[in-house]
Parts: sequence; C-alpha cells; structure tokens
Amino acid sequence: MTHPAPPVVLEVWCDLQCPDCRSALTDIDALRARYGDTLDIQWRHFPLEKHRHALAAAQAYEEAYAQGQGPRYAAAVLGRVEELAERGEELLVEIARELGLDAEEVDTALIDGRHLLVVDSDQAEGKAIGVTGAPTYVIGGELLDGSKSQQGLRERIAEITDHRLKA
Repeated sequence: MTHPAPPVVLEVWCDLQCPDCRSALTDIDALRARYGDTLDIQWRHFPLEKHRHALAAAQAYEEAYAQGQGPRYAAAVLGRVEELAERGEELLVEIARELGLDAEEVDTALIDGRHLLVVDSDQAEGKAIGVTGAPTYVIGGELLDGSKSQQGLRERIAEITDHRLKA
C-alpha cells in the first residue's frame, strides 16, 4: 500500500495592509485551485512598519483563524487596504462582523494582545530567514521575494511544487 506524499508547504509572508499582498491573492487562489490539499498554504505574518495598522490586522487575523475563518478574513482585509489605512481597528472589527465572526472577541483580542506573541514570533522568524518585504514566499527551502515584483513567481512555485510532488 502506498502512502500519499505529504503536502508541499508554501509559506506566504504577508502584511495585511499591503497592496502587493492583495495582488498576490490571485496567485494564491490559482495555486490553491490547481493543487488543492497537496499544497499546504500557510499564512505567516510580516507586518511592515510603514503600514500603521498591519500589526493590528495580523492579530485580528489570528483571532479570525481561531474562529475558523483565517483565509476568508485575510482576503476580506486585503480587499480593503486603503480603507484600513484610514479606519484602522474599527474596520478590522467591522469585517469580522460582516463575516459572521464573534466581532467582540476580535475587538477584545486587539485590546488584550493575546495573539501578539504569534505575530512577533513570525516576524522574528521571517527576519532570521531573510524576509525583507511582503509578500515573500518560502517553498522547498527557496525564498521568493514578491515585494518588488510578482512576475513569474506563480510559475516558479508551481515548478517547485510539481518537482516535490514527484520526488
């Protein structure tokens, strides 16, 4: 009896107030559609200092994830990055409510900082492995920086995934 190959892990280092990360969603959705469960897409936090609300957005994401809606929440926040720049935490709670999450719990998580350790840990790990901007992808030990240009990255990720699935 052959065992199925373990999924290939794709880490997506993201800043939820970053327009480039919003653009990356198209690639991520296409990869998810192509590979399904054979590609394990993991969101990692890399809030950039230039984005005032990115740290709060990362914490709100973690609470949404705890409530089973991480990817939907990330997509919704990324879809409104300009509005987030203006409205900040108020918008993060509003998006949670719109998605049917426990918005009060998201608000409380932002106040009590219960997810700050996870976000800080991601950011420290990202810096340690050479992440300098967002989005950045890590797959098969290769770091692909999409913060300057995402041109060709979906194809490179697919190439690495195909190779690892055949191995």
